[in-house]
Amino acid sequence: MPYLIPLILAAVIIYNSIKILMEYERGVIFLLGKFDKVKGPGIIFVFPIIQKMLRVNLQTVTMEVPAQDVITRDNVSVKVTAVIFFRVVDPQRAILAVQDYLYSTSQIAQTTLRSVLGQSQLDELLSKREQINVELQRIIDQQTEPWGVKVSAVEVKNVDLPQEMLRAIAKQAEAERERRAKVIHAEGEFQAAQKLFEAADIIARNPMALQLRFLQTLVEVASEKNSTTIFPIPIDIISPFIQAMKKS
Repeated sequence: MPYLIPLILAAVIIYNSIKILMEYERGVIFLLGKFDKVKGPGIIFVFPIIQKMLRVNLQTVTMEVPAQDVITRDNVSVKVTAVIFFRVVDPQRAILAVQDYLYSTSQIAQTTLRSVLGQSQLDELLSKREQINVELQRIIDQQTEPWGVKVSAVEVKNVDLPQEMLRAIAKQAEAERERRAKVIHAEGEFQAAQKLFEAADIIARNPMALQLRFLQTLVEVASEKNSTTIFPIPIDIISPFIQAMKKS
């Protein structure tokens, strides 16, 4: 019995000293309250009482930024949500430089989102989404770099507009579609008139082209199996008869 108690205590100490870290984890070791080293992955030993370990996950974190009320540069109030992708690249700084890197990164993302979008107009917010995402990623990454956090991407997810603004945009889009339709119709009329002018010029220079067109029209009319067929006669064929009638 006197030897059993020390063996049990030694077994408990050894059991509590063994830590297993996954491939995507690192352990920040403190020795008597001071930073010692970063260990992992695999099996590591942390001696109780004198050492303490904090786990740090190195996987990419997908964090949704809550909806933010933003007033654009042209005084339009919108609600914007975004998604931020980041990961820890330096476990030591992620533990020592900031109290909670997850919470701090979320707060930085919210304030940066309001600041950057507040400097943009509504049209830019809707049409230049990719440029805004790049600018958000650059600014947030600069602010989280001292914490050992790398921001890989920021994506603006939703932009909720007021109902009156949605109606105004719908009217603008409808007017734009009507304008394009009128322009396309006018261009079609112009092209058709230009082709007719070219055809008339060709016929004027070569009257036989009119005769060929006349014969082609007869073939098309005959293929329809109509009960009545009207044959248009060119004026130049009957003009001698008209002149003879006038003389008589």
